[in-house]
Amino acid sequence: MKNSNILVSNKKAYHNYEILETFEAGIVLKGSEIKSIRNHAASIQDAYITIKKGEAWLINASISPYRFGGLFNHEEKRDKKLLLHKKEILKLQKIIQTKPYTIIPLSLYLKNGYIKVKIGLAKGKKIYEKREKIKEKEAKKIIKKF
Repeated sequence: MKNSNILVSNKKAYHNYEILETFEAGIVLKGSEIKSIRNHAASIQDAYITIKKGEAWLINASISPYRFGGLFNHEEKRDKKLLLHKKEILKLQKIIQTKPYTIIPLSLYLKNGYIKVKIGLAKGKKIYEKREKIKEKEAKKIIKKF
């Protein structure tokens, strides 16, 4: 990701899911939403992506109302359309219908003046897999100290 900076990230996604493949998508936003995201006033922790009628939608993402928006502010949790190529949408739809995977947003970032969403095709981790990962991290920390 050259020439970009991350505005909002989903840190729990890497803990709760195994990310198999990532995609970059544009997002349709209102002006006050863009200003809020640039102020880091958004959350994608509980968000997910669905495909309806051949279009990808970001559901349950929370973008706080802009402080100076006044009358023209946006709804906090409205569904947002994602901009992907038709081939990518068809590929994601086919995979989701055949296997127990989900699509989740990993981060919102700025690229060449546009806000982009990094989305990931993910498989849920089991509890014991999460514990093993934590043990590995702790072991690496101990080894690094010595």
